[in-house]
Amino acid sequence: MKTIYLVILGLAVFTLVSSGAVFSMSCCAHASEGSDSQTAQEKSTAVDAGNKICPVTGEKIDEASKATYEFEGKIYNFCCAMCIDEFKKEPQKYIDKVDEELQVDKGVK
Repeated sequence: MKTIYLVILGLAVFTLVSSGAVFSMSCCAHASEGSDSQTAQEKSTAVDAGNKICPVTGEKIDEASKATYEFEGKIYNFCCAMCIDEFKKEPQKYIDKVDEELQVDKGVK
């Protein structure tokens, strides 16, 4: 009987792992279901904007937990998925912040 329970448990774990079920926490201490965050591999035609600071919060982006969003052919980086929602409300405001960050990085300003 114990063997049957172990087999069922093993199948349940296998099903979760193979279905891609992932549990994660974002830096903003919440999980966002159905977020628009995607990896760069999924957006091979888009170009990485290259920002290393979240345009919404101004925080340095942790590469391990960053969220990304493609807008008009560029992939913008954010500290968490909730920042993407803010970006969508006023994209040009935040694009200007990214552009300013990149100019400072290049030593233009």
